[in-house]
Amino acid sequence: MELNCLVIDDKPLAIDILADYIGKVPFLKLVATTTNPVEGLSIVREQNIDLVFLDIQMPQLNGLQFIKIAGRQCKVVLTTAYSEYALDGYEHDVVDYLLKPIAFDRFYRAAEKAAQVLMISENGKAAHLFSPGNLQQANTANYLFVKTEHRIQRVNLDDILYIEGLQNYISMQTSTERIMSLQTLKRIAEQLPVQDFVRVHKSFIVALKHITYIERSRIFIGETIIPVGDSYRDAFYKLIEKS
Repeated sequence: MELNCLVIDDKPLAIDILADYIGKVPFLKLVATTTNPVEGLSIVREQNIDLVFLDIQMPQLNGLQFIKIAGRQCKVVLTTAYSEYALDGYEHDVVDYLLKPIAFDRFYRAAEKAAQVLMISENGKAAHLFSPGNLQQANTANYLFVKTEHRIQRVNLDDILYIEGLQNYISMQTSTERIMSLQTLKRIAEQLPVQDFVRVHKSFIVALKHITYIERSRIFIGETIIPVGDSYRDAFYKLIEKS
């Protein structure tokens, strides 16, 4: 899977750095760069752009305004020197947020996460996540942000035991608390590293590291029992065998 990339930043030096990084990642392809966000919108609409590396503070249009106009035509990784925009970025469903100066290893993790998100969007089925070729595109970030009723909460991935889908809500059980969030199970799955989390049922995602044991198509996490759905069973057991 090769992602067509666009870089938008009003600083030419920032563009040069990101263009160099993109050239070092085998599954990224640089299609265009621009210092003008309005021109960037035209490029997104006229060309097959999968991923935009987008500065937040720019003249004419800032990054968040760009996202609102572009809609779902592409995925976005925000880049900025100002950390206070991080939560605004996650509120707009960006893939990742890179704080300048950007180290290459951090850039690469964002690229992997984008590949994972786009792979899920394209395939649309959880079973496709578990092939060996896809595991190398896993997200390596160790946390995510979850919007609850009153706040946006940071959750460490290591603390998540399992996630249950409840129509338009999810219930995330961690080692210390239960977190309710207004989003779908499919959407939260796009943010999770596929080497650590697996969807085992239309209503459940489990953390592999917290599974106590498996018995008769049932997963035990402590005293909690989670069913393995028929359509997920083969992929799940193949993944377990490779662990």
